Amino acid sequence: QVLRQFVRHESDTVTSLVLERSMNRVQLLGRVGQDPIMRQVEGKNPVTIFSLATNEMWRTGDSELNQGGDISQKTTWHRISVFRPGLRDVTYQYVKRGSRIYVEGKIDYGEYTDKNNVRRQATTIIADNVIFLSD
Repeated sequence: QVLRQFVRHESDTVTSLVLERSMNRVQLLGRVGQDPIMRQVEGKNPVTIFSLATNEMWRTGDSELNQGGDISQKTTWHRISVFRPGLRDVTYQYVKRGSRIYVEGKIDYGEYTDKNNVRRQATTIIADNVIFLSD
């Protein structure tokens, strides 16, 4: 009976260590808002950072089929961080303000302390891939 309880406890422990599958993927297509900057904090990997604007448009009114109604638009700004060494350097060198690019990555929520010693929240897209598109 003691052995049975031990085996049951061990199997419960093993199943609790199994990691659940999940997904954190982001795909963005937009225009670069500023030339990228390269930052490096002492003891950490360098990072290339830039902003990317995406737009949404929709028609307001009675019916989408009806040509009446107003067109509304919303622009969302995203902070893009590129840590991968080769991609980081190419992005820093070739991405320019106004470039149309496609970014794949994951969303990350973090916290930092600004120059006035105030803690701030930061949301960034950690890029795994950056594709340059022609206009």
